[in-house]
Amino acid sequence: MLNKDILEWLRREYPVGCRVELLHMDDATAPPVSTTGIVTGIDSTGSIMVNWSNGSGLNVLYGIDRVRKVVDADD
Repeated sequence: MLNKDILEWLRREYPVGCRVELLHMDDATAPPVSTTGIVTGIDSTGSIMVNWSNGSGLNVLYGIDRVRKVVDADD
């Protein structure tokens, strides 16, 4: 389980509904790099749960995988 402060930071940084872009995922079945998706939550281990645009539901693992928040022009 992650430190409470890290979990709170992740939940602020990647709120439900924000769009992210995959930069790196250490999984043979990972979506391609640059795939985007919508954050559906952060679990107690710090995994970012994402509905990827290609239909995948793989979580982004804290400290292993990398995403960046996509900011729309309207934001």
